[in-house]
Amino acid sequence: MTLDDLKDILRREKCSCVISDGRGVTLCHQRGVKDLFHILKSSPGLLSGALIADKIVGKGAAALMILGGVSEVYAEVVSRPALDLLTAEGIAVQYDVCVPAIINRAGTGICPVETLCRDCLTARDCLPLIENFINQLNTEK
Repeated sequence: MTLDDLKDILRREKCSCVISDGRGVTLCHQRGVKDLFHILKSSPGLLSGALIADKIVGKGAAALMILGGVSEVYAEVVSRPALDLLTAEGIAVQYDVCVPAIINRAGTGICPVETLCRDCLTARDCLPLIENFINQLNTEK
């Protein structure tokens, strides 16, 4: 499975993210970093060496991809901080559009996870912030 194959699946299936670990393909449908976080915590081997095609990659998603050990990423939209973090780790990135920051769903400001991770220097620094954010979302339900 190539990155071009994953791009096609991403568009055809209208999912948020497609992951190929060489053995199979995983489709993600949740918004934000929820799916990547869950995969990193419950099935980290799925990300190791994987190819990923994602609609939107902010710094938080990039951190989770790095921590999971992905090898290559395609993003329809990537933030500059995410791109910088991924390329600093030697991860090949293809993208359609690079933006200064990911905007929140309401279009009123910067994505909360992008804001949380703004000052983090490494992917590992981002993880506890993302974990706390996800836990807060889960308790608000």
